[in-house]
Parts: sequence; C-alpha cells; structure tokens
Amino acid sequence: MLRKYIRYLILIVCLPALNLNAQSINDSTFSQNDIKIELQSIIVQNVTAGIKIVLKNPDQTKIYQNKNINVLINDSIIELAVLNGVAEFDYKFSEKETLSIKIDEFSWSKDVTPIPLWMSILPPLIAILMALVFREVYSALFIGLLVGTTIIFYYQGSAFFIAIFHGLLAIVDTYIITSMSDKDHLAIIIFSMLIGAMVSLITKNGGMRGVVKILSKYANTPVSGQFITWLLGILIFFDDYANTLVVGNTMRPVTDRLRISREKLAYIVDSTAAPVASLALITTWIGVELSYIQEGINAIGIPESAYSVFINSLDTRFYLIFTLAFILIIIFKKRDFGPMLKAERKARKLALADNSYSSNKLSNKTDELKVYENIKARWYNAVIPVLVIIIGTIISLIVTGRKAAGPNADLMEIIAAADSFKSLLWASLLGTLIAIIMTVCQRLLNLRATVDSLVSGFRTMLPAILILILAWSLALITNKLHTSEFIAYSLSYIEISPYLLPALTFVFSAFIAFSTGSSWGTMAILYPMILPAGWLISQDSGLDYDGSIAIFYNIVSSILAGSVFGDHCSPISDTTILSSLASSCNHIEHVRTQLPYALTVGCVSVVIGSVLSAYGVSSWILFPAGLIILYMIVSVFGRKIY
Repeated sequence: MLRKYIRYLILIVCLPALNLNAQSINDSTFSQNDIKIELQSIIVQNVTAGIKIVLKNPDQTKIYQNKNINVLINDSIIELAVLNGVAEFDYKFSEKETLSIKIDEFSWSKDVTPIPLWMSILPPLIAILMALVFREVYSALFIGLLVGTTIIFYYQGSAFFIAIFHGLLAIVDTYIITSMSDKDHLAIIIFSMLIGAMVSLITKNGGMRGVVKILSKYANTPVSGQFITWLLGILIFFDDYANTLVVGNTMRPVTDRLRISREKLAYIVDSTAAPVASLALITTWIGVELSYIQEGINAIGIPESAYSVFINSLDTRFYLIFTLAFILIIIFKKRDFGPMLKAERKARKLALADNSYSSNKLSNKTDELKVYENIKARWYNAVIPVLVIIIGTIISLIVTGRKAAGPNADLMEIIAAADSFKSLLWASLLGTLIAIIMTVCQRLLNLRATVDSLVSGFRTMLPAILILILAWSLALITNKLHTSEFIAYSLSYIEISPYLLPALTFVFSAFIAFSTGSSWGTMAILYPMILPAGWLISQDSGLDYDGSIAIFYNIVSSILAGSVFGDHCSPISDTTILSSLASSCNHIEHVRTQLPYALTVGCVSVVIGSVLSAYGVSSWILFPAGLIILYMIVSVFGRKIY
C-alpha cells in the first residue's frame, strides 16, 4: 500500500514536466524588458510589412526555440513560431492605425501612418518629366530621389521641412551607398571604366584610326556608315552592355567623319543592343528569361518546359523584330522625322561648314581624344583587343556556366547558368591588358603615356557613371515604395478579354520599365505575376488548352518586348545612359530623338502584332503587314536630310 501511494506521489510531481510541451509556451511570463519589436521603417499602404518579435533574454531564446508563442495583435490572438529567438509575421496597413502587440505582461504599441501607394509613382514620374522638360538629367534624377526620400521621412513622422533635410542626407548616406554596394552595379561600373580605358588607349596608339581607314572603304557614305553600325550591333549579340559600349566606341570616329549625328549613332546602338540580346538563343539574357518563365510555369503547373515556351514565343516578339527592321528602313530610305531630322541636318551643316565634326558642337561631351601624328595607324591594335573582349566574354560565359550547371549540361543550360557580369569583367580586363602590351611592345607609347591614356579613359566614363548611380538609387527608391505594386493594383481593377491580354501586358510592362528604368527588373516583377494570371483568365473565359497556351506564349513575348520598349523610352534606363556614353551624345538629346521612333514602332507592334496575333492571325501575315506600315510611315512623314 505504501508503494502505491509513493507511486501516485511521484506521478503527481512529474506530471507537469511530462506535459510541458503540451502547455502553452506563454506559461512563463514575459516582462516588458524581455522582448523587442522591430517594425520595418518604410510602411506602404496595402503592401505587406514585416514585423519581428525578438526575444532579448538568452535563456528564453533557448527555452522557446522551435516552439510557438501566443501573441495578441490588435485584439486578435495568433500563434507564431520562434526560430533563433525571433518570431516574425506580416501585417498590412490600409490606413493610419495603432498597432498593438501584447505577450503576457509585455505590451507595445505604435501609431503607424502608411505611405499612400499612389505616391510611389511620384519619384520616377517627376524625374522623367524634369529630364524631358529641362533636358538635364543629373538634377532631374536628384530631384526624383529627394521627392522619394522626403515622402518616406514625412510619413515616418518628421515635419515637412525636417523630412526634406533628412531626405537630402539619406540620398547620400543610404541610397547612393546602397546602390554602389551592389555587386552587379560595381561590375557594370568597372566594366564600363575598363572599356573606356581600352578605347582611350587604342585611340591614342593609332589603332582606332587604322580601323577607321579600313571601314572607310566600306563605310564611305552616311548610308553605309549607318548600315555597318547596325550590322555590328547584330553581330555582337551575346550581351547588350558589351554591344553598346563596343559598337558605340568603335563606330563613333567613323560616323563623325561621315557627318552622321551622335544622336543617330546612339539610336542605332541602343536599338540594336537589347533587341538582339533578347532574341538570340545564346546570350546573357537567356538565363534570366528562362528562370522567370519557369517560375510562371511552376505556378500554373502546365506540361511545358521554359525552353519550349521561349522558342514558341519568338514569333510574337513584334517590337524587337520591327525595331531592327525599322532602323534599316530609316537608313536606306535616307529619311528621318521629328527631333532626329533636326539633329541629322545639324550634323551635316556643321560638318560642311568647317569640314570637321567637333563633339563640343553636337554634344556636351569632351573633345575627341587626339592621336599623335607620328604614330602609324595599325588597325590590328584596335581590332585584337576588341576581339579579345568578344571572344573572351563568350569563353567566360561557358566557363562560369559550366561550373554552375555541371559537366553534363548542354550549351543552352550552360549559358543560362553563366555569371554574365563576371564574364564581362574578365573579358574587359584581358582586352585592356592586351591593348597595353601591344602599345608598349611596339613602342607606340611609353609606359607613362600609356597609363595616362588609361586614366584619361576612366575620366571620360565618370559623367555617365554618375548618371547610372543616380538612376540605380532612384530604382532603389521605387522598389522601397513598391511602385510596381501600384501599377499592378491599377491593372487588377480592369476586366479584360483574354485576347486583349498580350496588348495590355505590353503597355503595362512598358510603363513599369519606363518608370523604373529597368527591363530586367520589369521582367522579374511581371513574369511570376502576369503569366499565372493570364493563364487563369484564359481558362475562366472558356478557352481550351491550345487557345490558352497561344495566349500564354504571346504574353511571354509581350512582357519582354514591352520591357525593352519602355527601357528605350526611359531617360533613367542604364542601357539608354550607356548608349549615350558610348556614342558621346548628350543624354537627353538621345532620349528626345529616339522617343518618336520607339513610340512609332511600339504602336505598330501593339496594334498589328499583339492584338491581331492574340485573335489567331498568323505571324507570317503580321510581320510583312507591320513592315509595310512602318515603310509607309517613313515615306509619308520622313524628310530627306539634305
């Protein structure tokens, strides 16, 4: 009997310990000093905000690891998992409210005024409008940044003028620093500076003059000069950045001599780079496209591969193909219209007036680098370093891609997995080193003069790099303010037919790319969002699998083409800026002269291409029809330059 009572006594004593995991984790009291609440600093209306509950007591962190705590949030109890002393949850603020969090004896509250979502469009919109109106991009980007930072600090509780002051400081200490800390951004800066240094050196050592002499045999008229520029843009298809900088810098002396305006050069360079890179099967774009397409496929669950979707979408990429063809129409018709006509006539008149082409007259850039007359012009001193960059980039893409994709991957998978920025850095460094070795070994320049030439090339890149940094900082602001979500919400209120989805998607993606200055960023936003939505709308409208997949292919094309179109129109786009840089063209003049051409092709692409193809009209009919219309537009509205 005594043993029985002892057994009951032991059971009663041990029962709480045995049942510990079944009890509420909140049985141990949390005091006011045991917890810290971390709320993200930028809260946007109707956009999910992350909130962290951090356990400050190390003992509690160990006790509650991988267990749940009950949290009272604005009178609603939720269970949150604790991992490494942190419990996280998401919350949407639709209007100004007091967020209250209570855990046992711990309580916390904060008045939160979310930033209205519509305000997210103001920073890029103001920057774009100022750039176009005042034709000065530095101040436009800076004002756009200041508008964004002021909005952020004002809704964080600062008085208006204090918000302006804090916003001014945050431009430098937060957004510019963060933008420059991005690995890919630094790669672009270094790549651009290396290209600038190499171009400066091969100009000083007579290599570029030798190339000009060779090309002069084939590019001896404005028409042939523009055509060769277009052809080089097609041949350097593997990357849009390399395309822009190599073609622009290589052809600038040739087009200058042929009295072709810098604006026309920048247009040809800009309008061949991204379209070619996004159409070719082996480019630095292919991996990004395939990964985004795969995300959309995974969300839908259709039996299609990303590669097959990519291939099947090629025949509806109307803007990209029409743009490449439109350039040829402009070239061989010898006609221009809008601001480009004025720029071309100005170039011809200035060149005829003094038989020279001063970059100070036709752009706000520095004078062309002068070549010493005693240096013999040898074309291979320029061609070999450029070929090293081109071939080096391709080899580097294969090397980095094979390392990431594995030894059994095919060429497409290798390129898709490649590190494009690392490849560009390797290739540009090798090209610059080859140029240095060839210059010094041939005694064209001594070592000091060679280094001075390289430094001079670095300096020529600084204005464009400043614009890039400001544009990246503005893109960071638009990301923080969720500009893309505002545009997405605006679209969600429209009830649309599935046959209009490709055209609306094109316009939608163009607007996002125009506002943010990033075609890749636009694709990252829209592919995972629009592809599943487009498929569901098609299915809900009663379309069978074949009809739905045809719309799906068209939407894939429209996102990409619309992104490139918006990128071409945007003054804050990095590729647009690089095109101005490589062509030594005033940036705003490049945007002004290119905009009418891009809009013309864009409108034809939407009406003739996106809309009619969605209704089942064959691309074999639409492409010739679109080309005929573009030809007629140039014939009717274009004017002879001289």
